[in-house]
Amino acid sequence: MPGGEYNRAGMNVSTLILRKVSLLCILFFLVSACEVNGPVRTETVEPIQSPIPTNTITLVPPTPTPTPIPMAAMVNSEGITIEEYEAELSRYRAALEGGLPQNDQEAGLLVLGDLINQVLLTQGAVENGFLLGEDALQIQLDTLITAAGGQDKFNKWLQENEYTQESFNKTLEKSILGAWMRDHILEEVPLSAEQVHVQQILLYNSDQANQVLTELESGREFATLAALYEPVTQGNLGWFPRDFLPHPLIEEAAFNLQPGEYSQVIETSVGFHIIQVVERDPDHKLSPEARLIWKEKALQEWMAMQREQSDIVILIQQQGE
Repeated sequence: MPGGEYNRAGMNVSTLILRKVSLLCILFFLVSACEVNGPVRTETVEPIQSPIPTNTITLVPPTPTPTPIPMAAMVNSEGITIEEYEAELSRYRAALEGGLPQNDQEAGLLVLGDLINQVLLTQGAVENGFLLGEDALQIQLDTLITAAGGQDKFNKWLQENEYTQESFNKTLEKSILGAWMRDHILEEVPLSAEQVHVQQILLYNSDQANQVLTELESGREFATLAALYEPVTQGNLGWFPRDFLPHPLIEEAAFNLQPGEYSQVIETSVGFHIIQVVERDPDHKLSPEARLIWKEKALQEWMAMQREQSDIVILIQQQGE
């Protein structure tokens, strides 16, 4: 595992929408920053005007047409209702109580983005052949009711979290379909990849870094200097694949070196680095941390591609716009 300045343990795997579902944790969504981005367009929905009758002697009134359900967004012709959006926004705000403050526009964008991501994932599941029958959905629902302590307690939880039975069933179905699609995407992430084992000397001013580089060029052992400047870790960054480090310049330099070779001084926001490749392996097993980062990247890339290829229409204006 890389040294302290590259420790990604604290990194968010995805931006999650907080929900008041601690009872059973059925809502799961990742999506790295759940912003409403990608090729979306905004439309203003004009109110439906009733025509003024011109024939005053009509005895039989025309059959009224169904009132269209107000939509917050359309995703490939599948609607997200304003009622669904507002209920989710209310749950999100309730979950933020006592947490970090967030203005209405940011909250609205985050919630709407999450709902869009849910639809994209469920559509992906269906396109990949996963179907959820009524019996399978009922089994999951029965499991949740049992875990809640019975139907009465479950009904109370639904009411407290602003769900009807129908809206909860729809949310549960989307959650199951979306989880299947998410897992399907993540299963494609390989277990191994080309990797390098790297040691570094990290310094905090350019003059000192250039002085160390001069010492290396004069024949001083890299390991000796690395231990001198980083006695605890010996400058060991461990094994890592591409698309892992937070500083691409270091990664690029590492994969252009052969074992025993060292780099020039590389400046990053952390400091001034000189790295040496200790070993290379064309097919080295990924560490859990590296695979987690690759999974995050795979999900983000899939979502970005779906957004680019989908027809997403935002039908409401966010507060503050």
